[in-house]
Amino acid sequence: MLQGHQSRMERDPDLNNVLISGLDHQVCYNPSPPDNSWLPAQFSMQEIQIFTVGGTIDKIYFDAKSTYEVGPPNIGEILDGLSLNPNFVVTSLMQKDSLEMTDEDRQQVFSAVQESAASRIIITHGTDTMVKTATALSAITDKTIVLTGALEPARFKTSDAMFNIGAAITAVQTKAPGVYITMNGEVFDHDKVVKDVEKNRFVSL
Repeated sequence: MLQGHQSRMERDPDLNNVLISGLDHQVCYNPSPPDNSWLPAQFSMQEIQIFTVGGTIDKIYFDAKSTYEVGPPNIGEILDGLSLNPNFVVTSLMQKDSLEMTDEDRQQVFSAVQESAASRIIITHGTDTMVKTATALSAITDKTIVLTGALEPARFKTSDAMFNIGAAITAVQTKAPGVYITMNGEVFDHDKVVKDVEKNRFVSL
């Protein structure tokens, strides 16, 4: 790992990962992993596993198409600009709008979380079906799992992405094992929250 604020990018030809090693975290970018055997085998108490699956937080605007599409994970860039004490491993599982996620996709997320050696997991996810994925993960009882996302793309100055990620980082280090959602300045139990589509915000049940 390089010292100071420099970073380096390496590709592991056997694992199809891009490793970005910096002062405080490394990013493992693996857009189409065949399995989860390449995940780090051991995590220290201060290391947090972050899985990304897409959603508004990673959306990019294309002028030529006049539409938004899900792009590469933005959380690595967000973390790169902050001076944080925990270490992070960021792994991209997929790049999907949450409305397009299938049961098979959720099983992939479940397997990645279950097989990770980390006891603290953050998942960046689209907001429309975030609660559904959180419910699917509730069978995992020995890890603290926090789902978060954004109501506007992270690239927008008015986005809530950085705030929500900060809340998730705090929650994953302080909450007991279980599944939580951090949105709109609140930490919700996964089974006591719903997205109010009309108001475009998460509210307690």
